[in-house]
Amino acid sequence: MNLENILTKVMKPGRYIGGEYGQTLKDKAKVKTRFAFCFPDSYEIGMSNLGIRILYGVLNNIDDVWCERVYAPWEDMEAEMRKNNIPLWAVESGDKLLDFDFVGFTLQYELCYSNVLNMLELANIPLMSKDRDDSMPLVIGGGPCSYNAEPIADFFDLFFIGEGEEAVCEIVALHKEMKEKGTYTRKDFLHEAAKIEGFYVPSLYDVSYNEDGTVKAYTPKYDDVPTKIRKRIIKDLDKVYFPDKLVMPYIETVHDRTMLEVYRGCIRGCRFCQAGMIYRPIREKSPEVLNKQAKCLFENTGYDEISLVSLSISDYSKINELTDDLLKWTDENMVSLSLPSLRADSFTKELMDKISTIRTGGITFAPEAGTQRLRDAINKNLYEEDLLKACGVAFKAGKTQVKLYFMMGLPTEEKEDLDGIHALAKRVVDTYYANPDRPKGKSPKVTISAACFIPKPFTAFQWEKQEDMDTLLEKQQYILSTITDRKVKFNYHDAKVSRLEAVFARGDRKLCNVMLEGHKAGLKFDAWDEYFDYEKWMSVFEKCGIDPAFYANREFGKDEVLPWDIIDIGVTKEFLIRENQKAHESKTTPNCREKCSACGANCLGGEKTWCNQKH
Repeated sequence: MNLENILTKVMKPGRYIGGEYGQTLKDKAKVKTRFAFCFPDSYEIGMSNLGIRILYGVLNNIDDVWCERVYAPWEDMEAEMRKNNIPLWAVESGDKLLDFDFVGFTLQYELCYSNVLNMLELANIPLMSKDRDDSMPLVIGGGPCSYNAEPIADFFDLFFIGEGEEAVCEIVALHKEMKEKGTYTRKDFLHEAAKIEGFYVPSLYDVSYNEDGTVKAYTPKYDDVPTKIRKRIIKDLDKVYFPDKLVMPYIETVHDRTMLEVYRGCIRGCRFCQAGMIYRPIREKSPEVLNKQAKCLFENTGYDEISLVSLSISDYSKINELTDDLLKWTDENMVSLSLPSLRADSFTKELMDKISTIRTGGITFAPEAGTQRLRDAINKNLYEEDLLKACGVAFKAGKTQVKLYFMMGLPTEEKEDLDGIHALAKRVVDTYYANPDRPKGKSPKVTISAACFIPKPFTAFQWEKQEDMDTLLEKQQYILSTITDRKVKFNYHDAKVSRLEAVFARGDRKLCNVMLEGHKAGLKFDAWDEYFDYEKWMSVFEKCGIDPAFYANREFGKDEVLPWDIIDIGVTKEFLIRENQKAHESKTTPNCREKCSACGANCLGGEKTWCNQKH
């Protein structure tokens, strides 16, 4: 049976057919290296990923390299593929993944791991790195989860740590050189790749354990590979590649718009936030470059919305200049601007008047904690008056709906902090009615969303335990019981999902066996409610003789070798320990623009990094 007949039997065949406007096609006879870029989730999510869009263009800008895209097939397509013995293919050429030199996965969240194994099996690629011979593709991982890749280390040949625009070209060049010289073997290539800054080859490191199950040491097998893998960064964002066209999907995707990357890094230093640490130091693009890139993408795509992307967009030092420049041509072309990551203390009427998506949609802020003491402990550096002032601006402009994001189970959390969540929402409602310019005849709606705290590597809270399942469930029900106002709605995340995420986030290489058994049990699409099966995962852990509480619900020792200690992100462990101590004293640390706190990220260099301008 051919693919065309199968497409009539599945939902959303547009996920699989390729042929989109903006895709890259090349003459195979002139191509020396083929790279399959895989997103281990559905097409709709993968097509919205900015990192893939960037690296797809970087690789295809090399004449003799062809990068193609691959997405996880939905269950109906997978069933047809298995029934008809059709291996996983790349959407541009339709060729099977075994035809490629590299099969790369971007690892954006821990619950995609099961999909990685499923995609490898569908591609007929041996799951274990040690079982692949020289004729098979090299499986490479990257993205935020690669900063602790140990739970999936056995399935990958190598990982890339950091920002890939330059490094991906270097690894491809090494592969081409060895192939052309006739010196290529998988073993020799991986040995040479490990010498390039930013590349981690797990098979070249032995891991030993203490009697209590904690990691004892990482030992390189060769003297010429690094004892620690240092992340790569792009030092000058104005000069780095950014796509001037995009692959345009046939079906609706999660973020079906232009995404304009404004800067990398974050000045804030929230103690629970991994992204704020691993993406340091702060590097900004100039308004001139951003305006040029935005206009180019508009002309080449026709998208009528531009989303300004960063960890905290209102912290961009030239946000007013940038928005003014963009509005000179976006308004007349009926293109709206979106600022998806605004802080309450940076929210102004001026920004609201400029940004159409803020004017027309709801407004969202993330106080994270219900009391000032706990907000200080997590270093949110946000005050209640800032939040209420921002809500007042929104209400005066005609808004009636506000969403507030919180975390529960944070280190040092007490009952008063949980009570403070509803109390803060109630004060937002009171702010609405105290505003004489509020919309007349309408009631406000405040939606509270509470996620469970997950201790993440490379944060000040990486040593902290996650509260046990019963406690998290009790806290969810307690918060729900405190809400008596019909104008306040409470949503909460599944604590079972958060617990599994914590296990994989802080896991070591012993979890590879759990991942393999989970795959054999048919687990996949764990980030989707309809597929997530916590009880089955727990039975897999039991079968493997591993207690998930060892990773999620245990306080790690400050002198303990952590599974991710083999990675160097620039931010020092000493800084994170200082931040952890300050958290338990409810003391804040100023943001990077107010005062340098010596986190260590300036060691990564770059003339346009904020750190080096201040030093």
